[in-house]
Amino acid sequence: MKKEDIFNLSQEKHTVKNSRQYVVTPFLPEKLKPLIDIAYNIWWVWNSEAVELFRRMDRDLWEESYHNPVRMLGQISQDRLHELARDNSFLSHLERIRKELKKYLEHDTWFHKEFPDHKNCTIAYFSTEFGIHESVPIYSGGLGILSGDHLKSASDMGLPMVGVGLLFRYGYFKQYLNFDGWQQEEYIESHFSRMPLQRIREADGSQKKIVIELDSKKIHARLWKLQVGRIPLHLLDTDIDENKPEDREISGKLYGGDRDMRIRQELVLGIGGIKMLKALGIEPNVIHINEGHSAFLSFERIRMLMEENKLSFEEAKEVVKGSCVFTTHTPVPAGNEVFAADLIEKYVSPLYKKMGLSSDEFMSLGRINPKDDKENFCLTVLALKTSNFANGVSKLHGTISRNMWKEIWPEIPRSEIPITHITNGVHPHTWISYEMAGLFDRYIGTDWREEPADHSLWDSIEQIPDSELWRSHERRRERLVSFARNRLKAQLLRRGASPNEIHDADQVLDPEALTIGFARRFAGYKRGNLLFRDMDRLKALLTNREKPVQVIIAGKSHPADNIGKEVIKSIIHLTRDPELRHKVVFIEDYDMNVAHYIVQGADVWLNNPRRPAEASGTSGMKAAVNGVLNVSVLDGWWCEGYNGQNGWKIGSGEEYTDHEYQDEIESKAIYDIFEKDIVPMFYNRGTDGLPRDWIGKMKTIMRSICPVFNTNRMIEEYTRKFYGVAYTANERLRANNFEHARRLVEWQKSLVKNWGNIKVVSVEDDLSGDVILGNNFNVKASVKLGGVQPDSVKVELYWGYLDSKRRMSMPIVETMQLKGSSGDTHSYEGQIKSDRVGHCGYVIRVLPQVEGKALYVPGLIVWS
Repeated sequence: MKKEDIFNLSQEKHTVKNSRQYVVTPFLPEKLKPLIDIAYNIWWVWNSEAVELFRRMDRDLWEESYHNPVRMLGQISQDRLHELARDNSFLSHLERIRKELKKYLEHDTWFHKEFPDHKNCTIAYFSTEFGIHESVPIYSGGLGILSGDHLKSASDMGLPMVGVGLLFRYGYFKQYLNFDGWQQEEYIESHFSRMPLQRIREADGSQKKIVIELDSKKIHARLWKLQVGRIPLHLLDTDIDENKPEDREISGKLYGGDRDMRIRQELVLGIGGIKMLKALGIEPNVIHINEGHSAFLSFERIRMLMEENKLSFEEAKEVVKGSCVFTTHTPVPAGNEVFAADLIEKYVSPLYKKMGLSSDEFMSLGRINPKDDKENFCLTVLALKTSNFANGVSKLHGTISRNMWKEIWPEIPRSEIPITHITNGVHPHTWISYEMAGLFDRYIGTDWREEPADHSLWDSIEQIPDSELWRSHERRRERLVSFARNRLKAQLLRRGASPNEIHDADQVLDPEALTIGFARRFAGYKRGNLLFRDMDRLKALLTNREKPVQVIIAGKSHPADNIGKEVIKSIIHLTRDPELRHKVVFIEDYDMNVAHYIVQGADVWLNNPRRPAEASGTSGMKAAVNGVLNVSVLDGWWCEGYNGQNGWKIGSGEEYTDHEYQDEIESKAIYDIFEKDIVPMFYNRGTDGLPRDWIGKMKTIMRSICPVFNTNRMIEEYTRKFYGVAYTANERLRANNFEHARRLVEWQKSLVKNWGNIKVVSVEDDLSGDVILGNNFNVKASVKLGGVQPDSVKVELYWGYLDSKRRMSMPIVETMQLKGSSGDTHSYEGQIKSDRVGHCGYVIRVLPQVEGKALYVPGLIVWS
């Protein structure tokens, strides 16, 4: 019998249709019962002392349970539990953690101090994946990790937030490679009762469920909760007996299945998520749509407002828009979720018909060009059209997004497209090593834990003695090498490698050598094999006896991405080269646990995407928190993070159309950086054996990156820019039986009806020849408003540089003042400041406005 057949037999299951179901929970001695409350609040993930509490119960079982305290408590022997109940040291540790959790949950927070008038605020954060911890595998990569870090910092800062997602039975796949290095995918069933998940129950003790109607069918979903500090993450699960087999699969695999499965997943997430909140008695007044997957939620909210409050579709849409925040994470059009009209008709037509919409009216909400009946339905477009607040996830990505979606607002200048940016961050407590956190506590104080965005704290990084910082980092590198060796042995054993090969795994890597970390999704644009382009130069780097270099690689390719799989395969083949066998290791099944080891133990973090395809990227931020130096293309967050002293840049922000040429140029740049800068600096040791210049650079990257690229700063930006404003807008729109919402729609109808009558009749200025820098000149405009009231428009001067084709750049906008009226014609005046030298020009434009704020509405703009 083959080994894989034995494995399959061990996993064999037999369906017993009429079995009665029950859940067995751990029995703990009275003194140990606080462990239950701690285990079921994922807060312990970012509290190293809480993690140590579970680890000391049974270190081997902690690893075997993959750091899952609920599973461990269910497997640990009763003898060991009684032994711990008599261990005064353990009981003191337990009491300390119990008090710490209680204090965390009860003490005053940033949000309550900064927004005391927002007591009734509730923010619902929707995401298709959440990377909270490796023991809850409902994430695939960066989007999920960001969502998890978002909730963690929101908890730390006391935001009144709830998370909403799907509870995937099989999550994302487990990766393993066959003997040829080809990626294989294995889906492991999660047992929810063995995870830190809580069933949400009805008064009679049964598990609470909701019903979602799709394609004339009723989909039933169970409700679960994962407690993330102060914040509940509510999750939907369709894998229950009431559903047909194909509907049970809706919450089966993350990013699995065909287009039909994907639209059903996203309808359950969006529409079902809103229904779930309703069933729980939660009425959010701010909704955050994290990526477009959940954008269908807007229609369910509109439907509810229409049915419960007797609003028209347009009135309900204004209420929804005013309270919706949308974050896009995709820098290329192909990455956005798009569905053909037949799928929309199949699954969504009952919903839009209830709202009184025709097929064309509904489809137009998901089309860039509402009149193009050949254009498919895009969830990103839907989210943009039903949200008053939208952002990309880095400064560069904000620019890319405005350019990508400019045709939704065809007459608005690109720089004013209503998509801003809030750069991503990471949750420092989740990603920092235990040793580094201890150094921070000792030398910069513990305030960094509460206020990581306080720049003044991080100047004290310089107080950490070089010797202590280096010893700490060397221990982390040794731990990474040990972890990599153990994983490699397990991988080789599974592939059927010879005993000699498995034994040789103990010799791979050098715990004292310069270590490059490269771990990320293996998508084509991330160029996972760029480092291997010139094997002669790479071998010269890696095999230098006096200054050795080594590479640790990890990452998954999407199951349908054969190009990514080929890249992984090529790397595996290269690692079999006798000269590289001990120098390059690929760790299979990249997840949060693997990421912790690499971002904490590498010396250099390599990132070489094709600019501008990286929306943000956060792995380099996690590495930087641990003093790991970044070498990266100037893309995503590194455009903002790099300051010339805190790492290295690959190129200078160039963008290429010839990818072969780009790879040649940028691979050479990588080799140059390592040969001329990184390797000499790392091995330049003083008489005490310390690489002082390298350590100085470690301190520089921590001092510059830690206070900026953290999720506390990110959450504060979201709260001040979006959440607080959306809450206030929502309260106003709903006040007095939605009086303001109704008036707003009536105003918009009148505006649209009369907008075509607006005309800039004449423009005059007092220019006489060239203008001397610093001198100003006056401009007058006569504007016929055609029945639109003057307080409903904003007349603006728009000026900047002009090129030979009359295209304007670096524009400045100045509001013109109403100076007089004659019937329906109104006189406006303004002044242009000559603040630049060169060929310039100006125009007059008219926009709608509400209470002094210009509105960017497709089709509602007039230029002179």
